[in-house]
Amino acid sequence: MMINKVGVVGAGMMGAEIALCFARAGLETVLSDTTDELAIRGKEKQAAILDKSIKKGKISETDKEATLARVCATGSIEDMRDCDLVIEAALEVLEVKNNIFKQLDEICKKSTILASNTSSIPITKLAAAVGKERKGKFLGTHFNSPASVMKLVEVIPGLLTDTETTDAVVDLLTKIEKEPVRVKDVVGFGLNRIFHCMYLEACRLVEEGVCTPEDVDKICKYGLGHPMGIFALLDITSHDLNLNVDKILFDAYGERFRPSPQIVRLVDSGRLGRKTGAGFYDYE
Repeated sequence: MMINKVGVVGAGMMGAEIALCFARAGLETVLSDTTDELAIRGKEKQAAILDKSIKKGKISETDKEATLARVCATGSIEDMRDCDLVIEAALEVLEVKNNIFKQLDEICKKSTILASNTSSIPITKLAAAVGKERKGKFLGTHFNSPASVMKLVEVIPGLLTDTETTDAVVDLLTKIEKEPVRVKDVVGFGLNRIFHCMYLEACRLVEEGVCTPEDVDKICKYGLGHPMGIFALLDITSHDLNLNVDKILFDAYGERFRPSPQIVRLVDSGRLGRKTGAGFYDYE
């Protein structure tokens, strides 16, 4: 099963970075959103990431231009029809994802693999949106944020996913220098069950007055060896997304994933993280 052309639906930071991973590896890539403007913004985010690599001496201006030339930014999901693999990277809302997959099931060729970058919703549940013939070619590909840097990708086959489909996606991810890990189809998979337990405990430390957010981040960086603090990371991933995932995990597993009052307050106040200019930290 050859995968030569990859589509990504959703041109936010995660979708833009996922598409960039494939384009940098030499694959023709389609990046779509609900409008041309949003899709172009996604490509501009890719250009900004590549500019940072140029400043660090990792790539040349020629490399940047060649990579961006492989990305087609579009406001039409119809442009996914010739892709061999399409990854959905939209809001972590079941209804939104289902609507996208229903469209893709009709638009894409029969051989196209459909994947979701969901961080918490079971793949078998999402696969209910596509027809019987497509269910074998449906799975989860959960990229770790920031996707252009982090190597981990959880690969989650659903109940009806063909082994051939899973193997093809694992092989492709390995070729683009990611580290695919096969994970059972459960709510939250592996990464987010670990991550959300950790970050909710970090929130409790702040709520109880044990540490400030700044001190918790120092513990993560200089005590645990993490590349950045957990609150700085939460500001990047955005708190509305984090809260949605917490609610899904809480419904599935109960008290250990009860949403943090701090995160609720941040969302209510509009401090969603870097994308709004403020979260645990101020970025204006």
